[in-house]
Amino acid sequence: MNYEMNLHDAPFNLIKNKTKTIELRLNDERRKDLKKGDTITFTNRSTLETLKVKVLNVYKYDNFTELYKHHDKVSMGYSINDIPNPHDMDIYYTKEQQALYGVIAIEIEVI
Repeated sequence: MNYEMNLHDAPFNLIKNKTKTIELRLNDERRKDLKKGDTITFTNRSTLETLKVKVLNVYKYDNFTELYKHHDKVSMGYSINDIPNPHDMDIYYTKEQQALYGVIAIEIEVI
C-alpha cells in the first residue's frame, strides 16, 4: 500500500539526500496499518516536490522519549552536533495525542 505524507523542506531534503532514514510520526488512524514493504510518497510542503520511499520497518513506542532511546540521532534528522530532544516533537503532536495513539519510527529507503 502507498501512503501520502507531507514534510517540511528540511526533513524532505534530508530524506532525499539519504541522511534521514527514520521518519517519526504519531501512530494514529492514518498510519496504524503501515507495515514493512509499504511505500510512502512524501510531498515537500514548500516546493510540492514528491519523493517515494519504501518502508523497511515500523517500530512502535508509547512516546517519543522511548523512541529516541532506540534510534540514532542522525537517522532521525538531527545533525551530528545536535542534542536530540524528544520534546521537539511536541510542536507536531500534543502529549494527549501521543498518549492516545503512541508513536512510530518508520525506517525508510529512497526508491
